[in-house]
Amino acid sequence: QAQLVQSGGGSVQAGGSLRLSCTISGGTYSSNCMGWLLRRAPGKKLEGVAGIYTANSSTVYADSVKGRFTISRDNAKNTVYLQMDSLKPEDTGMYYCAADFSAFGCLYGLLSHADYGYWGQGTQVTVSS
Repeated sequence: QAQLVQSGGGSVQAGGSLRLSCTISGGTYSSNCMGWLLRRAPGKKLEGVAGIYTANSSTVYADSVKGRFTISRDNAKNTVYLQMDSLKPEDTGMYYCAADFSAFGCLYGLLSHADYGYWGQGTQVTVSS
């Protein structure tokens, strides 16, 4: 069973940077896509932040983070990263790494929770003004 293990995150002032990491463990798995989604507060909906297709490394970003966040993947380490620069207070929330390994995922543009079948444990990012 594949597991997604997240690291990174924390607290930073507005304008600062953070990097999130997510590693696939539990065996040899090749994902079709991976992404990052944000839940701004408990009970709020998940919002897609960024996604990457494994086959061609093409990326997708939410409008709110374009030009500030960068998603990348290290295939050798089976790890995906989210580099977050020029952080704003509205970027605050719990960030979840997600992946899918099946032919039935990755079908909705990578910014929807429906794209993914596997999830990391979440990591809190807090940006203060």
